[in-house]
Amino acid sequence: MIAIALSFPAGRYHATPWGRHVNEGAPEWPPSPWRLLRSLVATWKRKLSDLPQLEVEALLKTLSMPPEFCLPPATVAHSRHYMPWYKKNPLDKTLVFDGFVAVPRTSELLIIWPRGELTESQRQTLARLLEHLNFLGRAEAWCTARLLDEAAVQIARATVNCLALSNADTRRDDEVVRVLCADPDLAFCSTHTPKIGKRSASAKFKGQTPQPLYDPDWHLCAETLWLHSERWSDPPGSKWVQYTRPKDCFKIAPARALKQSGAPVFQIARFALDSAVLPPVTETLPVAEAARRNLMGRFGWLTKAPSGEKGCSEVFSGKDSKAKPLAGHRHAYFLPTDEDADGRLDHLTIVASMGFGKDEVRAIDRLREIKSREREESGHPLRVQLLGMGRFEDYHLGPLGPSKAWVSATPFVAPRFPKANGTKRDAPELLACSADFVEATLREELARLQLRAPQLQSIALDQIQVERLQDRNGVFRIQTRRGDPLGLRPIQFKRYRQKRGDDGGNRRSGSFRIVFPIPVLGPIALGHSCHFGLGLFMPVSSQ
Repeated sequence: MIAIALSFPAGRYHATPWGRHVNEGAPEWPPSPWRLLRSLVATWKRKLSDLPQLEVEALLKTLSMPPEFCLPPATVAHSRHYMPWYKKNPLDKTLVFDGFVAVPRTSELLIIWPRGELTESQRQTLARLLEHLNFLGRAEAWCTARLLDEAAVQIARATVNCLALSNADTRRDDEVVRVLCADPDLAFCSTHTPKIGKRSASAKFKGQTPQPLYDPDWHLCAETLWLHSERWSDPPGSKWVQYTRPKDCFKIAPARALKQSGAPVFQIARFALDSAVLPPVTETLPVAEAARRNLMGRFGWLTKAPSGEKGCSEVFSGKDSKAKPLAGHRHAYFLPTDEDADGRLDHLTIVASMGFGKDEVRAIDRLREIKSREREESGHPLRVQLLGMGRFEDYHLGPLGPSKAWVSATPFVAPRFPKANGTKRDAPELLACSADFVEATLREELARLQLRAPQLQSIALDQIQVERLQDRNGVFRIQTRRGDPLGLRPIQFKRYRQKRGDDGGNRRSGSFRIVFPIPVLGPIALGHSCHFGLGLFMPVSSQ
């Protein structure tokens, strides 16, 4: 007994049945044994020409008997292409349909010859041929093939679902298809194969016979182009065999619905930014605001009611249905980042611990460009490419940690102004020194973060170290470029939001280094406009 296992790494089997046009979109399923034998001959002549012809011929004659098939779950699909035609003019194109069978990449199609017997030498030869067989059908139908041992063959026979009609009892849920097989008596003959030269009766060339065009000179080796030119309805040496296969062999089974647990499905979305001129890191706040505005607009159109009223996302807006701000900072953070340290923003991370709903996911998936007035005036659109979505445990890239040490990527802006009067007035030394006041408000923000972050609740607040990032003149500096000894001042960053009454530019700001006693997962964004990239801390690499 002989059995071969075929798998398709690309998840596609491209092959058009004999006598059908490619634009009919009718794929061949199961793969015809005639095609398999021709592929083995091509593999032999192109890659393993050292194999003796007699041994290969005896092997192929054994495989020319109609086999049985174990067809994996599959479905039919096609793609459409406009190909150059050059029939009317150089710009003329024609529509081409590329039909194929889509199969799981990990599944295997089994071909079994129940009455086939091979010697040990022939099994080794077949194993070598299958090892070098890289595609079956058209060139894009990549495949891997292997020879099964006797134990695996016995198990495989229990899953046979496609076999010759003469060997099967037709069932109500089966259908009959024609499969092109090899005729063992004619496939290896040369009666109709093309020859080079003509038989001559002259004295000079008398006795000379035409030379075969193919090596070996078999009907099995006849090229399709020659067969069409000679108007062969079927290839010589082949025969049609009727097979039965399940009627639902191309049925698309619906995926089992995932049970919705209490936890949200997606909490993180990662984008790559692309433009001829990427925005500098000082534009972090405008880019984050534009991203939020674009996503809210897409969400509104996707959830538009018949009355014309557009929906509003609580996750993106941070407000409930009554336009009241949400508490707990569980809505979305829009965090543009420079992750290659060239001074320009190249990624956008959207984080929401409350999770994205299905409509938010649709809006994120359809975001292609972050549009803004500044970008339209510059003529350099800011395009985005969705890299992936997941939960906190799925992503540890960019501002998502983990790390013990974190440094300011954007200025930390104090969430409040100094209080000189009242029962909650600040100490005189904080009022006198701006840097002391900004550091004090940062520690207040860390205390609030500790209350809502479970990973920090086991840490005492005095165990968290806060260091100022200042130059020798006491000016806060943020290192945005690799190798830059100074860095940018917080005042160089845009800190005003595009909303009436925003005073972020008037608040005190600074840059810091935070060191935790244990590794902490990000993101860490604190202070005023922290949901728009300000006050963002990036993890320090262990190197």
